Amino acid sequence: MIRYYALEQGRLTALEALQPGCWINIDPPIEQEELESLANQFKFAIDYLIDSLDIDERSRYERDEDLGFILVNTPILNEVDQENEAIYVTIPIGILLFKDYIVTISGRDNPVLNRFFEGKVRNFDPSDFSLFVLQIFEQNVLYFLSCLKKLNLKRNLIEKELYNSSRNEELKQLLRIEKSLVFFVNTLSANELLKMKMKRSDFLKISDDEDKSDLFEDIIIDNGQALEMANVYTNILNGTMEAYASIVSNNLNVFIQRLTIVTVVLMVPTLVASFYGMNVPVPFQRSERSFYWIVIFSVVVSFLLVGIFRRKRLF
Repeated sequence: MIRYYALEQGRLTALEALQPGCWINIDPPIEQEELESLANQFKFAIDYLIDSLDIDERSRYERDEDLGFILVNTPILNEVDQENEAIYVTIPIGILLFKDYIVTISGRDNPVLNRFFEGKVRNFDPSDFSLFVLQIFEQNVLYFLSCLKKLNLKRNLIEKELYNSSRNEELKQLLRIEKSLVFFVNTLSANELLKMKMKRSDFLKISDDEDKSDLFEDIIIDNGQALEMANVYTNILNGTMEAYASIVSNNLNVFIQRLTIVTVVLMVPTLVASFYGMNVPVPFQRSERSFYWIVIFSVVVSFLLVGIFRRKRLF
């Protein structure tokens, strides 16, 4: 669906028709006919719009005559809520810069763009295209940081559960977090490379504007911070998984060791009883108290074995 927006009396307002300086936003449901109509109207290749809907597209920017194209990836909650799927995935936001218009397109309901609709972005003016692009970058990085903090909090809670239980459910949750962090690391790396190239080539033509240049520099720094956080959380999670695997393996070894010791201890009375169960002459078979002596002997030897194992700290 294609909608037009402009700032009127300090508030973002939906327009009935296209006008110069407005923001054109394309969001679901998206029809192929709408994309073709927009491409024909502004005379540009529809591939830019199609690529913006492809979740496997990497962040990049291009310039084609009077058109500037930017594709940046942003995190969203995964619609597939299954135990083997990541909690967060990343999807692209396509930004097309024309002389009098700016177009954004996303294949899903995007929380980054929603912040503009909800009026949560200060000093937002869609007619200032370069500032608008920088604000999209800024809100994208802030949303990455928010998602990373939520994932880290969830990881801490699951780790506490792991100390008290050994259920597979906690491990599956950690695996979902790990997959999300992999998406974040790859996306943040690509976004950082995109922004550094754009700054180096002055793609937005803001080199003479000190405020915008400083804002862009801060966004790059924040993106680097988010990338570092994602790497740190990934390393911590990998260490946690390895440590937990070692703990499980060690507990299994201790359990098998104790089970083996119990088997050895119980083997003594079983062995003695098996001897006296044979149909051959054995010592004390005619004694009236032979049963009690055999039981006492078996118990004493068993306790001796337990004492030996305890002394060697095997039990």
